[in-house]
Amino acid sequence: MKKPVTIIGAGLGGLTLARVLHVHGIASTVYEADASADARAQGGMLDIHEENGQLALKDAGLFDEFSKLVYPGGQQSRVLDRHGNVLFDHPDDGTGGRPEVQRGELRRILIESLPSGTIRWGHKVKAVSSLGGGKHQVDFADDSKETTDLLVGADGAWSKVRPLLSGMKPVYSGISFVETYFHHADTYHGQTAKAVGGGSLFAVAPGKGIQAHREPQGVLHAYIALKRPEAWFEGIDFSDRESACATIAGEFKGWAPELTALITNCETAPMLRMLHTLPVEHRWNRVPGATLVGDAAHLMIPSGEGANLALYDGAELGKAIAANIEDIETALGRYELELFARSAAAAVGANEIMEVLFGDNAPQSLLDFFAASISA
Repeated sequence: MKKPVTIIGAGLGGLTLARVLHVHGIASTVYEADASADARAQGGMLDIHEENGQLALKDAGLFDEFSKLVYPGGQQSRVLDRHGNVLFDHPDDGTGGRPEVQRGELRRILIESLPSGTIRWGHKVKAVSSLGGGKHQVDFADDSKETTDLLVGADGAWSKVRPLLSGMKPVYSGISFVETYFHHADTYHGQTAKAVGGGSLFAVAPGKGIQAHREPQGVLHAYIALKRPEAWFEGIDFSDRESACATIAGEFKGWAPELTALITNCETAPMLRMLHTLPVEHRWNRVPGATLVGDAAHLMIPSGEGANLALYDGAELGKAIAANIEDIETALGRYELELFARSAAAAVGANEIMEVLFGDNAPQSLLDFFAASISA
């Protein structure tokens, strides 16, 4: 190629693409808005699946490094009812095929696997435009510019690259998560830590739920789910921790205190995560010299697949480019056909999981789901 592949976004998808290209001797440049790798928190635990995420890490030559990051016991799953009674408790016996790792640590090994200078930190994209003939220009907030023969949008839900290919914009899904954290939970929040157990907790009901996960060093990370319109959340001042937590907790009156403590006793300001999605079968016509990976391509309801698909997208695109280095359009066309099929299937599955968790039959629907999964 005349110039390095230009990748917008240093998330898991963009970094995996850069790494797989590097493995195949192809240069790339990753532009990231954050000022550094440690500029902001990178989220909690990820379960990395055998059929996609782990395959991508093998393609990247990083599977051994990934294996060292696995959090023992993290695959335990517990279902409690609103009164705190344990309805289901499945231990992590090491055979689940979906080991848990910290997102930040996974991102770290990807960053460290790239040649120095590959990632250009502090480059926030202001605009992207087509120059014709498969060439594109990226304008950055600092008034610098970059032209490229191959542009990849790995820049997430609100991608600046996506409009080159698709007119679709994310829409609110009707459900939001409120994120909270606890530190030294076993010491200071013993009953809640006991309820969460060693892995994941699900306490769900129609239209709402309290979910949590244990992380290393005694950290509990919770997601409080509520099906409410955007305006309802916009009426909450999340900068006022006490008031915001009281409002959210008010939706869980009568629930066990060890569960509602994940709202009322949180040690950090509650963070609102309004969940947006792209259409289930989001696709676009082939645009020369540009494509998408990860949430930029297929934003869906969180279901455990998002990070895995981003890893897999990056690896598959990298391999497609390497296999068709003299015919990039063929590489992109083949990659996108497979991308559209797998992302549509995953989006359908994600919507089904939301119904299992927060539909009219919860929590029985979740118990049935786990029973079917174990017997399969």
